[in-house]
Amino acid sequence: MINEYKKYLENTEFFDNSANTVKGVYAHQDILSLEGFEKASKEITSWDEYSVTPLVDLEDMAKQTGVSKLFYKNEHYRFSLKSFKALGGAYAVANLLIGKLKEAGIDANSNDLLAGTYSDITNKITVSCATDGNHGKSVAWGASNFGCNCEIFIHSHVSVSREKEIAKYGANVNRIDGNYDDSVHIADKTAAEKGYFTVSDTSYEGYTEVPKDVMQGYTIMVDEALKQMACKPTHVFLQGGVGGMAAAVASFILETYGADSPIFVMIEPTNADCLLQSAKNGVPTVVHGDLDTVMAGLSCGEISMLAWEILENKTKGFFSIPDEPIAEVMKYLASLEEPVVAGESAVAGLAGYLIVQHSSEYRKALEIDENSKILFLGTEGDTDALVYEQMVGKSSAEVLAKA
Repeated sequence: MINEYKKYLENTEFFDNSANTVKGVYAHQDILSLEGFEKASKEITSWDEYSVTPLVDLEDMAKQTGVSKLFYKNEHYRFSLKSFKALGGAYAVANLLIGKLKEAGIDANSNDLLAGTYSDITNKITVSCATDGNHGKSVAWGASNFGCNCEIFIHSHVSVSREKEIAKYGANVNRIDGNYDDSVHIADKTAAEKGYFTVSDTSYEGYTEVPKDVMQGYTIMVDEALKQMACKPTHVFLQGGVGGMAAAVASFILETYGADSPIFVMIEPTNADCLLQSAKNGVPTVVHGDLDTVMAGLSCGEISMLAWEILENKTKGFFSIPDEPIAEVMKYLASLEEPVVAGESAVAGLAGYLIVQHSSEYRKALEIDENSKILFLGTEGDTDALVYEQMVGKSSAEVLAKA
């Protein structure tokens, strides 16, 4: 099985960022911090149906690739949304509403919002965002749970299935022409005109506070994973996108372990590699085009500025990979004795690793050897059930039925 991935090396691009990587004390507590994690954890773990998602030990794959351990965090079971995004967008919605209530002289928390205690105020507020699918669903879910209105903007490549998943939480979904970055700009323009409150996972000049909340919510996943591993990872393979998830993971681990932190490796789709291009150019770089990739959640051409501050000199290697191996990895995880339902964006890090491990040059550059303990964040399950069934050949229900 492992040898099938060697053929993808020729279509994989690598940028060795070792010369720019600085080890040392984490110094971005103004963006993300362990203190912020404690606050987020207190709120999120109090929500109904909160539970720790599984960590899967890929023992056979570790043996085949010559490393000590491979761990895969399975976010298929995160609330009812099947995605780590449930931790970010919804938390940011709750914080925004709590802030608005505080402006009115009311001290409230998530449980007050869930109970509808101040619905006469919150139901006059509208939150909005642009999305590839999962973030918008989290914002819509948060708005539904916490008692406010929601407007979501999706671009031309977002599937109808993902659109319906968002709409079922009561959000008004607006489909626009163009790519993800176009939807971001239109969402911002509409919010300014109509007085909506933008809840974006992308930060840019003049808009930073809400994305901090979104990213801070993601750190719950990292805390869970490290506790479940019961050992310190030597490497963490991260999916790209705008960089928010990767920055959240890196910040938590960097502040936890300091100079003894693991090596971070970034994996992106060939057609949406804004982090790799930014690393190559030494400045934030926008990738243009339709950004079309099967890894729908990573179809982003413009990085989050806050995320880049954390990632630019802490990420050792940047890779872009083709779409072709994604379905193979999804099928592999579905075929395990205890099957794992993994969405197309969730397996990017694992797919990248399976390609990289066929190159002695890449392994040496990343310091991967028989002692390596590698963590992957499986960020979603079958968030697009139709696409999942098409790629795996079975529905998630059929996959899990054999467990």
